Amino acid sequence: MRDQVCLVTGAASGIGRAVAVRFRAEGAHVVATDLDGPGLDRLAEQLPGTTTVVGDVSQAADVRRMVDAAVERYGRLDIAVANAGVLPLGEITEADGEDFDRVMAVDGRGMFLTCKYAIEAMAANSGDGGGRGSIVCISSISGEAGQRGQAVYGPAKFVASGLTKHLAVEWADRGIRVNAVAPGTIRTERVARLPQEPGGAAYLAAIEKLHPMARLGEPAEVAAAVLFLASPEASFITGAVLPVDGGYLAQ
Repeated sequence: MRDQVCLVTGAASGIGRAVAVRFRAEGAHVVATDLDGPGLDRLAEQLPGTTTVVGDVSQAADVRRMVDAAVERYGRLDIAVANAGVLPLGEITEADGEDFDRVMAVDGRGMFLTCKYAIEAMAANSGDGGGRGSIVCISSISGEAGQRGQAVYGPAKFVASGLTKHLAVEWADRGIRVNAVAPGTIRTERVARLPQEPGGAAYLAAIEKLHPMARLGEPAEVAAAVLFLASPEASFITGAVLPVDGGYLAQ
C-alpha cells in the first residue's frame, strides 16, 4: 500500500478508524472523512500526515469535496473505502418513514455518492483511458441475511451489497474493482454503548451467541479484510462480498 491514495469515509471511529490506522501502517496516504470533526482531529493526532475532511456523505457536494481533497493533494485517488453509516436498532413498529429515510440517506445514498465520485476520479488514473482503482464498501451480515431488529438498518446494507455487485460488473473492464466486506457484530464504540440502552444488553448477549465463534469481532479484523480486498493481492477479485462474521452467515 505504500504511496497509495486512500479515501475512508466514517473514519473518526469504529471500523473506519481501524481502516485508516491499518492503511497508514501499510504506507498509504489516507484522506479521512466524517461528520465528527473532533474525532477526525484525534485521528490526525494519532496518524500525522493524514488529511481530514469534515462532511456528510449524504450530500453530493460534500462527497465531491472529499474526493477532490485526495486528488488535489496527491494527484489521484487509488482506493475508496465507503464505510460511513448509522446503526439504529428496532422493529418496524418502532420506526417511521423519517427513520428509514435518515438511514437510507447515509447508508444507501451516501455509499452511492462515495462510489460515484470515487469512480469518476479513478477513471482518470490511467493515461490509456482504462482507469485504475479499488473500492471496498462496508456492508453487513444484515445486508446478506435477515435479522430481528434490523427493519430500518438492514435494507440499507442490502443496498451496499447490491451496489457492489452492479458496479463491479459495470467497471471491471475499465480497471476498477469493487468489493465489499460484510461484518458480523463488531465491538465498535456504537456497539459498546448498547448495554446502556433499553434492551441493549440482552440484545448484545443474544447476538453474540448467534456467532459460531461465540464472540464479537474487532474493528482491526475487519480492517485486515478491507486491506486485502483493496490491495493488489486481490487483483482478480471483484464483486465479492466477504463475510467477516465469525461464521454467522455459514449457518
